[in-house]
Amino acid sequence: MKYTEQMLREDALSGKVIVVTGGGSGLGKSMTRYFLQLGAKVAITSRNIEKLEGTAFELSEETGGTCFAVSCDVRNIEEVEAMHAQVIEKLGPVDVLVNNAAGNFIAPTERLSSNAFDTILDIVLKGTKNCTLTFGKHWIKTKQKSTNVLNVVTTYAYTGSGYVVPSACAKAGVLAMTRSLAVEWAKYGMRFNAVAPGPFPTKGAWDRLLPAPIKKKFDPKKRIPLGRVGEHQELANLTAYMISDFGAYLNGEVITLDGGEWLKGAGQFNNLEQVSKTMWDVLEMAIRKKK
Repeated sequence: MKYTEQMLREDALSGKVIVVTGGGSGLGKSMTRYFLQLGAKVAITSRNIEKLEGTAFELSEETGGTCFAVSCDVRNIEEVEAMHAQVIEKLGPVDVLVNNAAGNFIAPTERLSSNAFDTILDIVLKGTKNCTLTFGKHWIKTKQKSTNVLNVVTTYAYTGSGYVVPSACAKAGVLAMTRSLAVEWAKYGMRFNAVAPGPFPTKGAWDRLLPAPIKKKFDPKKRIPLGRVGEHQELANLTAYMISDFGAYLNGEVITLDGGEWLKGAGQFNNLEQVSKTMWDVLEMAIRKKK
């Protein structure tokens, strides 16, 4: 058995309806693939409906499961409520919400505009709030039991980190929400947990977060005691367990999966103190072009 192999038995999520925000690519796509392989029906959401529909078709063909694409900007509560209604109409009552949608970029905080800061807060914290309240209030109203929310945070949600301050603020808020609702809403049959992944490279997000000029100088693997980055299946294995009925006693927990990175040096991007002003100018131009 290898860490790149599937962990749970094939029916572990049979009968579950799951919504994964930001499910069209990256870690969201990898988690969705495994949830489908374990018997769940999964709705994936993001703003790019063409990309979503392509992913939904690809994963449905690959797994034989049901993957439903729904366009939704999580920053907009009306769109979240409409997405929720569409999923119920198409797949039935939702059992699990995975708040995975996020936005981030590296930059010295003094270079950030107020709007840039707000954009990250709105996607990560406000978006998670919008989805959580929409789904949670519905579960309370309909008295649906054995539901749960899994929030994808970061290791710097509890340590902070320079150069990603908007993300650190937003993810810290999501973590506080996770632990707070784990206590308050447990009486309604809900569980709330979070996972804090270390470096799990994805083509789109990591290219934007660590453009080529900086990637060569700051290899993430050098910060990790295990000497490697994560494999997507490792995260999929963990999250599938956390949302499954096998994890029924897990509530209010955040599980770090980073090879020991944050223990070696808190603040995932603090070492960017070594980046010169000239290199920041180059990086800023590269990031703006990618947007």
